[in-house]
Amino acid sequence: MIATASIDDRASIAEHVRASLGRLTAQERKAAQVLLTNYPAAGLAPVAEFAERARVSAPTVLRFVAKLGYLGYPDFQRQLREELEAQLASPLAKPSRKGGPRSPERPFIDPFAEAAVANVQGTFRNLPEDDFSAIVELMCDRRRSIHLLGGRFTDALARYLAAHLGLVRPDVRHVPSGVGLWRDRLLDLKRRDVLMIFDIRRYQDDVVAFGRDAAARGAEIVLFTDQWISPLSRQAKHVVACRVAAPSRWDSSVALLAVVEALTAAVTERLGEFARKRIEDLEKLR
Repeated sequence: MIATASIDDRASIAEHVRASLGRLTAQERKAAQVLLTNYPAAGLAPVAEFAERARVSAPTVLRFVAKLGYLGYPDFQRQLREELEAQLASPLAKPSRKGGPRSPERPFIDPFAEAAVANVQGTFRNLPEDDFSAIVELMCDRRRSIHLLGGRFTDALARYLAAHLGLVRPDVRHVPSGVGLWRDRLLDLKRRDVLMIFDIRRYQDDVVAFGRDAAARGAEIVLFTDQWISPLSRQAKHVVACRVAAPSRWDSSVALLAVVEALTAAVTERLGEFARKRIEDLEKLR
């Protein structure tokens, strides 16, 4: 059975599904793909409806749920409903600090340090090496332009990654904030361009809409999100689910930043002499 940790701390069902794909049967993978494509709504439907949508039998859906570690379909749906509530939670709905013993000398610092470490470790533990390498390959393909954007709190991460990528390869463009500006930038997106989007709860409708429109134009989407997974995952080629729990009313971006820095390091190394020469030329212009 899935451990009963705090909903903010434990892995989402989507993370469990992605981690389990390699040990599912062909029929069970059909159920998994339907769930991931329409997450979490597909799993909230009655088992017969879920099975019909996946074109598998109801017992196949139940075996799929059991392989994820759930006692049964009601237990599986209970966590999905809890995740949905967490996705929509306002900062006011979160406790400002979690209970438990605290050091009287460091009552605020230690819990934040522990949460930050746990978020980074949990994020990288659930990030498959193959997925990470595939994203790096996309970012190193100089035939593709790279576009980056984020939401209200995550746009700083998009700008940070764009600033680093622009040092080691050409055709990197940060999409500035503002719905009108975003729509104008759709004109610059070409088929097979890469669009890297940051979207964590509560997911922004305008960010999701831009990503969907970009995918419709043939762009390949790399989505950085939280463990509850932005709706844009349906259009994304790659999804990086980062832990965001914190002893605060606010979610943490530490794990997102760690992934950004890991990608930056990997891309720089992968581009090798090209990146070194580009940085050298830029230094001469300063």
